[in-house]
Amino acid sequence: MATLCGSLLVLGLAVVAALPTDPVIRKLDQNLRYQYAEKPDGSLQLVDLWMKVSDFSEVSRFSPDIHNVYHLFTRANPSVSQPLLVGNDGLLGSTNYDPSKRCIILIHGWLDGATSDFNMVLVPAFLAAEDVNVIVVDWSAGGGTINYATAVANTVPSGESVARFINWLNRVTGTTPEMFHLVGFSLGAHQVGVVGRNVGGAITYITGLDPAGPGWMTNDNRFRENDGVYTEIIHTNAGIAGFLATLGHTDFYPNGGVNMPGCGMLSDCSHARAIFYFAESIRGGVFRSRRCVSYVTAMASSCVLPSSVQMGGLRPKIGTTGIFSVETNEAPPFAKG
Repeated sequence: MATLCGSLLVLGLAVVAALPTDPVIRKLDQNLRYQYAEKPDGSLQLVDLWMKVSDFSEVSRFSPDIHNVYHLFTRANPSVSQPLLVGNDGLLGSTNYDPSKRCIILIHGWLDGATSDFNMVLVPAFLAAEDVNVIVVDWSAGGGTINYATAVANTVPSGESVARFINWLNRVTGTTPEMFHLVGFSLGAHQVGVVGRNVGGAITYITGLDPAGPGWMTNDNRFRENDGVYTEIIHTNAGIAGFLATLGHTDFYPNGGVNMPGCGMLSDCSHARAIFYFAESIRGGVFRSRRCVSYVTAMASSCVLPSSVQMGGLRPKIGTTGIFSVETNEAPPFAKG
């Protein structure tokens, strides 16, 4: 009996030793475990898209209702923000927020924050183009981790929290979802979709700027066409840092959607070009397009169907659907007019 017990003990220890110390419990991509994702400085980071137990412990530490920060910019305070706190009606009343004006909500990407290029470019562009409220969402507590898989996982609860923020804002001020325009970049582009669907799909205008590709091809939480009344996607690094296939009511593939003129083969430059194209469009730049049969023909720049649809802009093109190709210049002004 002692010999049998000893053998079982040895066998049990061998089994325990063979078990992984940090087992995989979720696969963000079923096929490719390791992929390259782009950091804000343009460098590529090899990331693990199979989430382990340790990753979920990091996710659990992010509480977006507590950690997300909201910065209000208006023409009265174009460079120094005013904080907005969910549930603090008194603080809201002391800010420059004007419920009679449209509200633009900006959501940054991975490893970015309130002072990212995305916000530094788009806040002044919107305020120059129209007298609006601009709210910058800083979710760097969830998206600022070097662990990309964790940032992907945090994208969804952060978006749900932003939706609660919008619902509170509407309840307090009497505004409606039709007054909002959501704009997100990279991971933030998928997040604005999450926000929209959690506000009942009633947001009038949602723009996704080169939505992130790694971790989203088979992710059910990715941007969806009906997340808003009108949804538009601008692809500038499709299949590399950005999402390859169509996602919105309209999908634009400037210059084939992968490598942008003036960027060479630098994916970081191409990925970010979506921000600059869109900023120019809201300042009045005219990006004319051609309608495409599919995103494959758009990426081959072989679209020949006529189109009167312009990429980007301040106002939603409600009722418009399709895939479009656009040609741009190598440097500003990017629009060929």
